[in-house]
Amino acid sequence: MAGKIIGRRARPRGTKGKTTSNQADDAPSEAPARKVRRRPKNRRAQIAAESAAAFGAHGYHGVSMDDIARRLDISSTALYRHFPSKYSLFREELLRLSGLALTATELPPEAEDWSPRARLDHVLDAIISLTIANRPTVALVRWERRYLEPADFDELNAQFTAAIAALRTLISEVRPELDRRDLAIRAVSIFAVVSSIGDHHATVPAKTLSALLTATSWTLIDADLSRPGSTPKAGKQRHQPFKHDLLLRKAVELFHERGYPNVSVEDIATAADLSAASAVYRYYRSKSDLLVAAFRRAADRVSGAIAPAIAAADTPDEALATLIGLYVVGSFEERALTFVYYAEFSHVDHADQVTLRHLQQLIIAEWAKLVVAARPELSMGEARILVHAAFSLVVDLGRAFTDDGICPPDKVIQLLETILLG
Repeated sequence: MAGKIIGRRARPRGTKGKTTSNQADDAPSEAPARKVRRRPKNRRAQIAAESAAAFGAHGYHGVSMDDIARRLDISSTALYRHFPSKYSLFREELLRLSGLALTATELPPEAEDWSPRARLDHVLDAIISLTIANRPTVALVRWERRYLEPADFDELNAQFTAAIAALRTLISEVRPELDRRDLAIRAVSIFAVVSSIGDHHATVPAKTLSALLTATSWTLIDADLSRPGSTPKAGKQRHQPFKHDLLLRKAVELFHERGYPNVSVEDIATAADLSAASAVYRYYRSKSDLLVAAFRRAADRVSGAIAPAIAAADTPDEALATLIGLYVVGSFEERALTFVYYAEFSHVDHADQVTLRHLQQLIIAEWAKLVVAARPELSMGEARILVHAAFSLVVDLGRAFTDDGICPPDKVIQLLETILLG
């Protein structure tokens, strides 16, 4: 008997298989339908876009796969189904940006009937539009491409080299009298000026920004850079005690070469010929303290020149010309420091970031005031964007042309004067 009722639900006696009203009342109500989360058809693109935004905000080393998964409200397992690693996401974004840069220099078939200036204007518009649309991440290519693996690094550089070559050819059609070197300098300068908007948060309306970048690009193309220039001598540096200065210089060189996250205190000690890492702590409290000291040195070099330049000048143009000369010479003398100042800011401790950012803003504001005084048709917002562009240009030219015989400081000074003074 027991075997016959296994698997059957027992009924109370006297029901004869019928359901009583009490039973009906006590029966559980129908469970709510389970909400099914459908996987978006464009999940891979969504992941790529969200990870790019994260890299743009925090840098490659400041983001983990778990961070990206949380931003998307998905599990890490779901994330790994689409991308095998954080590096693959990083690689995809950088190569996407270099591909866009190359695409921007392509002309439509009907461009054969256009004038040289119309063809160049079309490409400038494409470069500027794509850069504005991708402003949150364009800085990744400039400062973090060194974290790409060699084959990917070569692919990215090949695409940007091809884009610069295409732009150089278009400029040569407008300025056929320029030599190959001068054409290359102007092409690199245009990409540097346009992409500089990724380094800061200064804003003006999109149409105003586009018009400003277009006008500045054409100013660089049309400028006469043949006049002989003078290069001012940099002011004497206030050196710290020998070991402080040596440690800081070696640390900056390593940060520039490998990236801050990939340098240890032991590496710095070895580079400075110290017996052990513990010896570094006699001069600096931590690796982060070394980075902050580097930032302060770079900022002090620029801020310290402002008041004397203004006091010695008769006009805003003269003061600005003096500051431009000192900035270019100082940046070329300490190229690694200038690069680190831009590339490693996200690795500074938050409290120090606040202080350093405030100092940066003061420097930009003082330069922008001089720009507006010299060019009253510009707003302060536009002037700030041009100052950022000028600072950024020095870094990019210093990296692109390591031989000063190709792009000497006096040529860079003239380019900055062209950007800021018009």
